[in-house]
Amino acid sequence: MKLSLSDARALAREKLLRIGYRPEDLVSMINHLIDCELRGHGYSGLARIVSIKERHDACGPPDTQFDILRETPVSALVQGNDQIGYIVGQKVTDLAIEKATTTGLAMVGGNDTWYTGMLSFYAEQVCAQGLVAMIWSNAAPWVAPYGGTEGRFGTNPVCFGFPCGDEPVIWDIGTSEIIHAQVLQAKRLGRELPDGVAYDSNGNPTVDPEEALGGAFAAWGGHKGSGLAICVQLMGMMAGSAPLPDDMTGFAMVMVAAKPDLLRDAAEFEADVATYAQVIRDTRPVTGGPTLRMPFERSRRERGEAEARGWIEIPDEIYRTILEI
Repeated sequence: MKLSLSDARALAREKLLRIGYRPEDLVSMINHLIDCELRGHGYSGLARIVSIKERHDACGPPDTQFDILRETPVSALVQGNDQIGYIVGQKVTDLAIEKATTTGLAMVGGNDTWYTGMLSFYAEQVCAQGLVAMIWSNAAPWVAPYGGTEGRFGTNPVCFGFPCGDEPVIWDIGTSEIIHAQVLQAKRLGRELPDGVAYDSNGNPTVDPEEALGGAFAAWGGHKGSGLAICVQLMGMMAGSAPLPDDMTGFAMVMVAAKPDLLRDAAEFEADVATYAQVIRDTRPVTGGPTLRMPFERSRRERGEAEARGWIEIPDEIYRTILEI
């Protein structure tokens, strides 16, 4: 189903209001979902509205309030009170930018939340203010550590962002071979998962998304990726999450934002980032290999192309399910 960008935004607004969100809460949520679509991550885009509805059907209507705890000039903790992560994460970002712009450095956490979304969405905002961003976000234990077949940490994205004019360098990855939203999307569309990304409840490899949701996903990057995911889980605990949050509740995130001029001239740093980015692109390529690029370049290009054409496309099955809300 093709939707104009204005129709996609209107659809998201209508359905999120029906679920129970207030109009003033929708800007960051809709911007986040549409940005996912524009950048080619449809499983985290409008399809997430279906998952949000299912979560609220299971757990009750959305809480629209959160509290600020433990605040200092350089830090704060946003207590989400079970509010969705798109809103809590935006508040964390706003506070981190405000504090780092004033003091040079800020650490802000968000707790008791769920569905934080793409960390690069927040990092891009931080970089636009000339700040370096570091973000960690944990989740329910859907992912097995290297060598295991039972969930012990979340899909646990980690993100770094470096200002560089209109082309910040942003690296945002999940630390599992497949993320929760991709498995849900495969289930809704009746598709199998790739080989080697999930286990069933008995610890056997599976390509069935239903079995994967009842079992565990595989960690990305072997023991190195597994170790990184463990560190992200611990960072979420620093913000107050339980070691093993319940499914779709009690997640946490931590953001650090910093002015480059704490250590050196900010303009010179950005110039060096741009120089280094070009050095990476100019690297001699592997014969027949992929085009060399910096992290976030593909996302930025696909978003620009989608904005220029003025429409996005989502699976018909997902569109029909959204309409039923």
